[in-house]
Amino acid sequence: MVTPRDSVRMLRRRRLNARPLAVGERAQFKELAVVAQKAEHSGRRQPLSRGDETLAYLVEGPESVYFTGDTDVFEQMSELAGRVTVALLPVWGWGKRVGPGHMDPERAAQAAALLEPVVAVPIHWGTLASPLAPWVEDPDAPARAFARHARRLAPQVAVEVLAPGGRLAL
Repeated sequence: MVTPRDSVRMLRRRRLNARPLAVGERAQFKELAVVAQKAEHSGRRQPLSRGDETLAYLVEGPESVYFTGDTDVFEQMSELAGRVTVALLPVWGWGKRVGPGHMDPERAAQAAALLEPVVAVPIHWGTLASPLAPWVEDPDAPARAFARHARRLAPQVAVEVLAPGGRLAL
């Protein structure tokens, strides 16, 4: 398991094999490399916790996959342009609004425009939702909205909407 440095102790106490990384560091696993990337998200998990570093990950191999985790869009994403085959972009949260450190469908489409992946896959929607989420009656709405915004903001990027648990062959 690859994890931010601040999470290692907690994971190892649970007897999990955790490998710590910080932004810019890489871990090699045979033909795949995992490179820790910046994420724009608070590392606080409880009101009194300190803010630990949060990460996104670029998995490099014959193809590359960028997993943003929870993040907001930020200008430095453009530094990965041309290096990403598939970008996994969160398009909502679980509540009635998306706060700082998260992307809604339009901000995720802005991220797709900065990253210029071959394919963008909307994630972080359609599984867990507060009854107050504006899309609770239509769980696919965030993914459809992302596809619509991506057509406008990143027309060169193919969008693949997968059902929760779905697969994409590279």
